[in-house]
Parts: sequence; structure tokens; C-alpha cells
Amino acid sequence: MPVLPSLLAVFAHPDDESILAGGVLAQHHAAGARTAVVTATWAPDSRRAPELAAALTVLGAGAPRMLGYNDARNPEAAPDQPRLVDAPLDEAIGRLVTHIRDFKPEIVVTHDAVGQLTGHPDHVRTHQITLLAVEAASLTHLHPEAGAPWQPAAVYAATHPESGIDLLRPLLEGVGKSVLAVPGSYVTTSVDVTPWADVKWRAILAHDGEVARQRTLPGILARLPEADRAQIIRTEHFTRLTLGPAKGNPHQLTI
Repeated sequence: MPVLPSLLAVFAHPDDESILAGGVLAQHHAAGARTAVVTATWAPDSRRAPELAAALTVLGAGAPRMLGYNDARNPEAAPDQPRLVDAPLDEAIGRLVTHIRDFKPEIVVTHDAVGQLTGHPDHVRTHQITLLAVEAASLTHLHPEAGAPWQPAAVYAATHPESGIDLLRPLLEGVGKSVLAVPGSYVTTSVDVTPWADVKWRAILAHDGEVARQRTLPGILARLPEADRAQIIRTEHFTRLTLGPAKGNPHQLTI
């Protein structure tokens, strides 16, 4: 397998990384690429931090990198910190710029603009902060305290096309959640992660607190027949957000 680009995933909550990009994280790691994950909410000493660390170990994505903000809907995430959605924008951008400049990824992956199926406000805010931080990280005069400038070659948003949620829609609607998908034309890249689906599923299971709950996606997936679960997790969809003509393989994240 050829070496793939280094990959930094930036997601809102512990478990987002495994559900939305666990396959490509495992794929890039298996090909010898550097991978890492930044999680915007929950504190390093919170109950979900050890689960995140376990999931990243499964995926080969190193130690957790946590911005430490509070969750918009769960005040136990980081009780002494502001909610991500309330935090000063430039401060949050600066925290993320530090990780981008430290890790120096070729590709950054984050949430899409609609907030990933359920429209969680933390997902939307993380999308916004990531796009601004990627630009800021390349500019010498912005956040000089965060290290030397670095410009990722490409940014991708993990997303869900309307044509790919037939199984998920009734499951989410059945527990009272919204389902926000995008037109198929919005998707630029669909990656078949079947060879890494077992690794992805083990990473999801590492978030055992969420697996035990009834309304979370890990919990919903855990109760499904294996064939249905495999169908849901075996493909990951992305939109290339980097300006300019699309490059490379429509079935692979490229720079």
C-alpha cells in the first residue's frame, strides 16, 4: 500500500472521530501515515477521556488532543470551562492552530456545515472553527505564540449523502433525533473502508459509555444485526473544501 497523506481529524466530541472517520484514520495509519485527532469538547480529566484514548489507540492515532471546552448539551463535559458554542472565537481558533502547527498535517478532516446528521451545535461550531484555524495556521502574524506557520494541503468535511442514509434515518428518527443529510452532488469523495471496518468498530466500542446508552449512535449501532451495521459503517463520505479544482482519486483522500 502506498504511503497516504498525514491526517488530522478535528471533531466535536469523543466518538465522533471513530464514527465519522475511523475508517480513513485506520487506513492512513496502516499505510504508514501520521494520524492524530483533536476533540473540541470534554476535559482531559472527564469520564470520556479514557474512552477516547482507548479508541485512538485502536485507530493508531496517538494520544488525545483535547481543546477542553464544555459540551453545549452536557454540562459535565468540562464544568469549569465555557461551552464551545459560547467560547470567544479567536481563543478557540488559537487553541486549534497550536495543534495544526504542532502536528503539521497534509490533510485536515472535520464536520460538515450542517452538523453531521443531527445538527448538533458543537458539530457546527467545530466545522466553523476548523476552517478558520486552517487558514490562520498558515499566516505568520496570526497566533504567533502557537508556533511556526503551517498550511495543510487540503480540508475535507465528513458528511452523509441523502442516498446513503436509508438504514440510519429510521433508527435516528425512532429515538427522536433529526436527520440532516446533503445532496449527493455535495459529496466529492466516498471511501470504501471495508478492510478497516473491524478496526473502526472496535474503536467505536471503546466508547463504552455511549454504547450502553439507547439514543446515541454507538448504542444504536451496537443493537443492530451485524450485516446492517457493516453496511452503515463500511463507507465514509467527504466533501473536499479546499479551493480550486478537485484533485486525485474520487475514492481516496488526497492532497
